[in-house]
Amino acid sequence: MLQLILGGARSGKSRLAEKLASDGGLPVTYIATSQPLDGEMNQRVALHRERRPDHWGLIEEPLELARVLGENAAADHCLLVDCLTLWLTNLLMLEDADRLAFERDQLLQTLASLPGEIIFVSNETGLGVVPLGELTRRYVDEAGWLHQALAERCQRVVLTVAGLPLTLKGTAL
Repeated sequence: MLQLILGGARSGKSRLAEKLASDGGLPVTYIATSQPLDGEMNQRVALHRERRPDHWGLIEEPLELARVLGENAAADHCLLVDCLTLWLTNLLMLEDADRLAFERDQLLQTLASLPGEIIFVSNETGLGVVPLGELTRRYVDEAGWLHQALAERCQRVVLTVAGLPLTLKGTAL
């Protein structure tokens, strides 16, 4: 089963995804896409680490998400990817302008063949004012297009607001 958990900053989306992974009864591998390049991001990463059970596996991969999913997905396993918008940011910041399209297409093509449980976490960014800067507008556009493509492929899509899940697609939580 493929699941997409969306929400704003501090909406409870990661906590919900972690609960779903824990409650599923399968071994879990957490795929972290962040690159803790400053003190504030280091604090966020530390909070996530403290919440995760020690027996969960961890893979840190900021760019090649499709490859990591293909190598680690298994029928008797749960992969939790947190977070797609950080992954998208990592790709947007590269000097290779074609890399984002390549990695996104690889991810979308890989999804249909992946066994097991996969939970994606991502920030819903397109609910506010249109950003002023070109890069920020591109980020919001790319995130929106990625979310639409993933939602089409996922069996369950959940929007999390104030820690409360609203099921948009699939069986309710």
